[in-house]
Amino acid sequence: MEHKDLALYPYVSEASGYVASLDFSLDRLISSRAMDSARLRGKERVLQAIEGDILKPGLMSSDDRKILIELLSYPFSRILVSCVDDSFLTRRYALAEAVSSYKSLKGREPAFLREFSLEFDIQAQSDDSGFRMHFTDYIRLASTLKASEWKLVNRKLDHGYVKVSKDEFARLLQEGIKNRIEGSLPVSVPEDIQHACEPYLEEIKTALHERKSTFGDGTEFGTVESGLFPPCVIYAVSQTQAGVNLAHSMRFAMTSFLLTVGMSVDDIMNLFTTSPDFDEEKARYQVEHIAGASGTNYKPPSCSTMKTYGNCYAPDEHCKKVKHPLGYYRRKLWFKNRDAQKNKAKAPSKTDDAKTGSKPDS
Repeated sequence: MEHKDLALYPYVSEASGYVASLDFSLDRLISSRAMDSARLRGKERVLQAIEGDILKPGLMSSDDRKILIELLSYPFSRILVSCVDDSFLTRRYALAEAVSSYKSLKGREPAFLREFSLEFDIQAQSDDSGFRMHFTDYIRLASTLKASEWKLVNRKLDHGYVKVSKDEFARLLQEGIKNRIEGSLPVSVPEDIQHACEPYLEEIKTALHERKSTFGDGTEFGTVESGLFPPCVIYAVSQTQAGVNLAHSMRFAMTSFLLTVGMSVDDIMNLFTTSPDFDEEKARYQVEHIAGASGTNYKPPSCSTMKTYGNCYAPDEHCKKVKHPLGYYRRKLWFKNRDAQKNKAKAPSKTDDAKTGSKPDS
């Protein structure tokens, strides 16, 4: 690969070898003033991953300094992610790097994609209509993709090979990239290096906290509590169950909310069966797309956006204190758990019952 390609795909083994040949020590990367730009870009990569997409710069073969900064920013970003050592951040960062690569890869020539795929032990063939890959490689990369179109039973096999389009091949490579990066993190970071990275970590930790406070990390809610949903979601669910055809914006808001608080794709599909325009195949594709089958996990819109689209219905007292439907749900859940703890504290223990001779309620 050219050096500019190594900067765009810094997780490949050739990029690691090239950086090693430059004889840049870890201490120099962490402390040298000459490496300020690489460190700032490394921090920027992590912050962009928290917010959404990692934006790659346009690089020319003659941009030696830009190429070097981009190359060295990658190991520094990995150090920062490892210093924070948060599973949500690790997953988020790996996905963002992979999605950024996918956007670049799908525009590359087939010959480049074939060479690139060798990095992931894929022996692919290509022609004008797409790529052929062995079914074992296909299963290895497509197993985490939820949309029905990726299931092997929905693909044609020809002597053990699966045919995919160029875009589909790039999408499968995205999975390989994500798995490689996520599986290699966190790295072990010496204590003195962690201390030296502190000035870069504060902004990352703040952004991570804000992201979780607004959207959560997908694991915080536990069992879905439909009685705690905000009025807008309750309205949308009731309208859907009554067979009313929701506007696209409201259907997206409801679906993304339900997925975020822990409802499964199949549970949501059951809600849509009464819709007058219900098309199971189309609906499943849309729900799985929102759930992250395309590589992007969509989150529900804020209260202000809901109001803009006319999707805010019957706001109550709790609505006045939050700015996001997830904030409403989180607030109601907190009150529910608090009241449960109070009731538990007031309830007589078995020891108290034995002492007083009273019998607990059945």
